[in-house]
Amino acid sequence: MNIITRHIVGEVLKVFFAVLGILTLLMIIFGLVRQAQEMGLEPRHVIRIVPYILPDSLRYTIPATILLAVTTIFGRMSGTNEIVALKSMGISPMAVLFPIFLLATFLSFATVWINDLAVSWGKTNVRRVVVESVEEIAYSMLTSQHSFTTPQFSIIVKGIEDRVLLKPIITFRGKGKQSVTLTAEEAELRSDTKAMLLTIVCRDGTLEVDGGTRLRFHGEERHSIPLDTASPGADEAVQPAYLPMGVIPEKIAEQEKKIAKFIQHRAAKAAVDTLLGDFAALDGVETRTEAEILKTHRSQLARLKTEPYRRWSNGFSCLCFVMIGGPLSIWWRYGDPLSSFFASFAPTLVVYYPLLAVGVEQSKDGNLPPISVWIGNVILFIWGYWLLRKVIRY
Repeated sequence: MNIITRHIVGEVLKVFFAVLGILTLLMIIFGLVRQAQEMGLEPRHVIRIVPYILPDSLRYTIPATILLAVTTIFGRMSGTNEIVALKSMGISPMAVLFPIFLLATFLSFATVWINDLAVSWGKTNVRRVVVESVEEIAYSMLTSQHSFTTPQFSIIVKGIEDRVLLKPIITFRGKGKQSVTLTAEEAELRSDTKAMLLTIVCRDGTLEVDGGTRLRFHGEERHSIPLDTASPGADEAVQPAYLPMGVIPEKIAEQEKKIAKFIQHRAAKAAVDTLLGDFAALDGVETRTEAEILKTHRSQLARLKTEPYRRWSNGFSCLCFVMIGGPLSIWWRYGDPLSSFFASFAPTLVVYYPLLAVGVEQSKDGNLPPISVWIGNVILFIWGYWLLRKVIRY
């Protein structure tokens, strides 16, 4: 029995690692092209981020690859009647499937860890490379597109000569609605990675506040911006999807305290308005604004609570896919590996991913509990168990 187990596991691993290498390489290339286009990365920046996007690629390729490996091996074994031969010897199909289920369970835990690594190590370091290269990225995008935009500011230029921006129009966005537009004859970008600042040096121009106040200046005018807010995608770092799982419980506790404090503040304010007889204030503009703020706080809390469930669900898709792919390949007896794979992959496309998307969306909106993210996994697991019983019995 050990010989059969080692043979099956060895064959599955051979296909798994071969296909994993090819798919991951394709995903990395695709990811690099996308990053280069979105952020204006130069080749030397692209090379630096290659190791950091590897976990992000693996979390997508591992579930599909293990499914392809399992359906390839078991589809071939069933097509050549090897499973029938084992049954004739009194060996249950479960004897060859169980080790693969154990392998898929191990890969599920590994994929959950890789999901977290892709955030806590991968995306963080990609962002670090981008932040350290803001000046080069900005000049690259301004040269090719004549514009550069971040959540903090935007620049439009007529042209560039020897790293000097010609006729730049620079708009700075404040935390409120107020914005400042600076039009200059020329400007330069200077980054200081030690001080983590990007300085925009403008010469001879006009400063305008919200289309109103205009101020003419001569000589140099300097504006410094923190590097971590001066790069494209700077607002992504605060989203729950970009937080390590070890940090999420702390963030949940902080958000719950913030909501409780805000509710107490609203209750106290409502009590004061009632005592003073100011009933109009109970449904005034300020009260409605506070209600929207509370809704935003609760939405953020729901997103934080959903994120761990989403990552565990994604990770354990490996086991759920194998629960479908192994028994289905044996039952339908497709000799062609691709036929077995697509026959098994179809339920994941039709059932798992739509249910995952709906579960995540509804959980983030607070309409469903976070555990509803697992609905697709549970359905695939039950379906796979039903197929497994048919394979074992017949």
